[in-house]
Amino acid sequence: MTGRIYIDLFTTLDGVAQAPGGPEEDPSGGFPFGGWQAPFPDEQIGAAIWQGIEELDALLLGRRTYDIFAGYWPNHTDGPDGGIGRKFDEVPKYVASRGTPSLDWAGSSQLGTDLAAEVRALRDRHDSIHVIGSIDFAQTLLREQLFDVLTLWVYPVVLGQGKKVFPDGAAPANVTLLEPASSGPLGVVQLRYGPAAGPVQTGTMGS
Repeated sequence: MTGRIYIDLFTTLDGVAQAPGGPEEDPSGGFPFGGWQAPFPDEQIGAAIWQGIEELDALLLGRRTYDIFAGYWPNHTDGPDGGIGRKFDEVPKYVASRGTPSLDWAGSSQLGTDLAAEVRALRDRHDSIHVIGSIDFAQTLLREQLFDVLTLWVYPVVLGQGKKVFPDGAAPANVTLLEPASSGPLGVVQLRYGPAAGPVQTGTMGS
C-alpha cells in the first residue's frame, strides 16, 4: 500500500499560518503576531493533533521548522510533552532545503533536488508522512499537489497580515472535503481536505 503525505497547519480565519507557536518561530517580514495560537488551548483539538502524531512514521519538514524542532524536541522527551518528543525522536526526519542544514538530530536526512521524485519515494518507504508547519515548503507541496491530506485547524482570530496557506497568486486548484468539519469549545475548527482532479469551474448561480 502506498503511503500518504499529510500536511498539518494551524491557520487563522483569514488564512495566516505564520508563527502560530511563538514570537521567535518565524518573524520574517516583520510579522508581529507570533504565538497567536496560545490563547486557544483546546483539549478536543489537542486530542486530534495527538492522534495524528501517534500514527505518523516519518516527518517531512522545511528548513526553518526543522531547525526549531531540532533545537527543542530532543530536550523534551520527558514531562508533559514527553510523548511528542519521544515520537519525533524515534521516526526518520526528512528536510527540504536548498542549503546545508545541520542534521545533528538522530534520524535526519536531507532531500535531494528533485523534490517531486523524493516525496513520491517517501510514499514507498513510509505509511504516514507528516508535514507539520513548514508553511513555505507546504505551499510548494500544495502547488504541485504532492499531498494526500491537508488538515487545517482554523482559529477564531483575524490578523490581516502574514504568510497564508494559499497566498495571492496561488495556482487554482480543487480540493475535496474528506470528512465533516469538527470544532472544539473555543471555536477552533478542524477541516480535512484531499486533492481533487480537474480545472476550477466557474459560472453563474442558477435560478
